[in-house]
Amino acid sequence: MTAIEEQGREGGIAILAYGSLVWDEECLAPHITGGWRLGEGPRLPVEFCRISPKRQQALVLTIDAAQGHEVATSFTLSRRRELAAAVSDLARRERCDERFIGICRRDGSHANTDPAIAERVHAWLLTRPQLDATIWAALPVNFHAETGQPFNLANAVSYLRRLAGAALAEAWRYITYAPRETDTPLRRHLTTDAWWRSLDFRD
Repeated sequence: MTAIEEQGREGGIAILAYGSLVWDEECLAPHITGGWRLGEGPRLPVEFCRISPKRQQALVLTIDAAQGHEVATSFTLSRRRELAAAVSDLARRERCDERFIGICRRDGSHANTDPAIAERVHAWLLTRPQLDATIWAALPVNFHAETGQPFNLANAVSYLRRLAGAALAEAWRYITYAPRETDTPLRRHLTTDAWWRSLDFRD
């Protein structure tokens, strides 16, 4: 079956992305097809408000209904026909438990997500007749828990300034290489910060 045929099949499973998954598929790569539809996913509130053990304590994007900034997400298609297998694939790539993979089905049922986020995803899903379900990384916001401070621009920049070596390089690459559509307040602020603009960790 070609990628085009798979894109048009009924019963498909979409995988949403708003961060590094678009450019760093890792072990998910063999299990997706059709390329990334950049900016064609549902609009969701995201921000760089999670400190990631996976990425050496760098600030990374996550969905935050309270503080996130609404951006256009992207999507691709899973090669799996079974939802459980697609969830397992994404959890493996995210190095997380499957309970942190958001799920929304065409019938409106959902799991592992804020109901308000599920409502947004479901409305989008109904515009895609070839899809039966959508999944995405729904890792929790932990900035306050990790730093003891509320997330805001000043505290986020202060946190980034405390990083060094490989951790700072990872944070720079993650924020710099995030999809263009993920235009959050922190990302815009960093483009005006002289210290941040002086950094360059391109491979």
